[in-house]
Amino acid sequence: MEFYRSHVLVCAGTNCSLKGNRAVREALVQEVARRKLDREVKVVETGCFGLCEQGPTIVIYPEGVLYCQTTVADIPEIVETHLLKGRLVQRLLYKEPVATKPVQTAPELDYFKRQVRVVLRNCGLINPEVVEEYLAQGGYQALGKALTTMSPDEVIATIKNAKLRGRGGAGFPTGLKWEFARKAAGSRKYIVGNADEGEPGTFKDRLILEGDPHSVLEGMAIAGYAVGADYGYIYIRGEYTLSIKRLKLAIEQARKLGLLGRDIFGSGFDFDVEIRTGAGAYVCGEETALFESLEGGRGEPRVKPPYPTDAGLFGQPTSINNVETLANVAPIISRGADWFRSLGTERTPGTKVFTLTGDIVNEGLIEVPMGITLREVIYDIGGGTKDGKTFKMAQTGGTSGGCLPQELLDVPMDYDNLAAAGSALGSGALLIMDDTHCIVDVAKCFARFFEHESCGKCVPCREGTMRLYQLVDKITRGEADEGTIPLITALAEMMYKSPLCPLGQTAPLPIMSTLKYFRDEYDAHINEKRCPTGTCKAIAARVQVAD
Repeated sequence: MEFYRSHVLVCAGTNCSLKGNRAVREALVQEVARRKLDREVKVVETGCFGLCEQGPTIVIYPEGVLYCQTTVADIPEIVETHLLKGRLVQRLLYKEPVATKPVQTAPELDYFKRQVRVVLRNCGLINPEVVEEYLAQGGYQALGKALTTMSPDEVIATIKNAKLRGRGGAGFPTGLKWEFARKAAGSRKYIVGNADEGEPGTFKDRLILEGDPHSVLEGMAIAGYAVGADYGYIYIRGEYTLSIKRLKLAIEQARKLGLLGRDIFGSGFDFDVEIRTGAGAYVCGEETALFESLEGGRGEPRVKPPYPTDAGLFGQPTSINNVETLANVAPIISRGADWFRSLGTERTPGTKVFTLTGDIVNEGLIEVPMGITLREVIYDIGGGTKDGKTFKMAQTGGTSGGCLPQELLDVPMDYDNLAAAGSALGSGALLIMDDTHCIVDVAKCFARFFEHESCGKCVPCREGTMRLYQLVDKITRGEADEGTIPLITALAEMMYKSPLCPLGQTAPLPIMSTLKYFRDEYDAHINEKRCPTGTCKAIAARVQVAD
């Protein structure tokens, strides 16, 4: 084993890659070699640190010093000043929005202080392409414990006692799903990892897979043992090239070490995993539409029942779980249900990974205990709105989630409280908007998305999403009258109940939540033919023509 006095970790997540991290890494390797430090300093690509807005980011251990927005031109100074002389490059340190001095190390950042990393435990800490680094962090010990000391029923009981709920959006109890699949009759059973992630503004699954692919594979193997499945599929968006690359490598490494394949840990349990890529249809995030696509058909939802745990992939009992859900499994088996329940809330234990986007200072990836308030996420972790502008609304749960105003900043972020507020936890996307945005225009964008993504199989969704978009578009053009809002409301009530899948059922939710909390802006467009923010140009042009 080789030992180094310093490890320089360069974020290799997609966001940093788009900002030139590969060039930064190559420059580091070359400069370290030029200074004859290559036997003392190791340069490593790692997963996402979370501070996507600050990329490319570098962390130097053992000090834990974080450098932000680095470029190739900065590398000679980092090597000279930090790695040779032991001094900090002050200008590259992260600066808190309200702090007077730059922050030196990652743990000191307000961004990280409030986080509890369970799913992201290894992201930004290990090289995701080296299985030995995952093993050094306790990787695959949970699988070994499950296979050698626990029965499948005991594994399921542990997950049930932990009260782990699905992190893909629905929040269904994971242990209950596994129990249904285990008890179902079938000639073969399957585990499916859902990494389709078509929700706009959501990239948590991608960064989990890029930063710690083995955590998902270990979770799938444990699920397979519990359910009685010997094969699993990871269905992933074709655009996630780096995730696919690292998953393939992780599967190969696990097979070579006997962690996937036949007779794992000498237990007699066989389990293997295959990757299938999707073409990028939002509806394929729905489990039965995903099955159709995985089987080679058109991605359209099936009529339920039967449910996937009885007749899922290839008509066999199937447990389908989100990437984040699977990444929670190994820590629960290793540390126990009581530990997991000590995090989060009583009804929704554990943590949640959120993606922060929009008008917020610290855009990126965070993991926090369930039940944290929206205010804490936005201001204590996210650094508040950009340029000191006034907060207007937060959309939680992605495009199918609700839009919450300033008065609800103290709502706890969990399944039940957000649902009571007219929103949803969903996939964990959190979009922040300041007061320069027109709410009606934003609602129109959401409606247009659902119209475009509807698979068209059922009439309520096919026709309903199109009509919702048309009605909101009329409002932004100044063509609506007092009957438009009641028509939207009636259409929404029908769509909540009638479509085959959640795409159509949740399509009205963002519009109805904006109507509930921002009705004055709709009234201004309809009654005064005026857009309060000046965003809707068509309504202004219509008024000018009328004048």
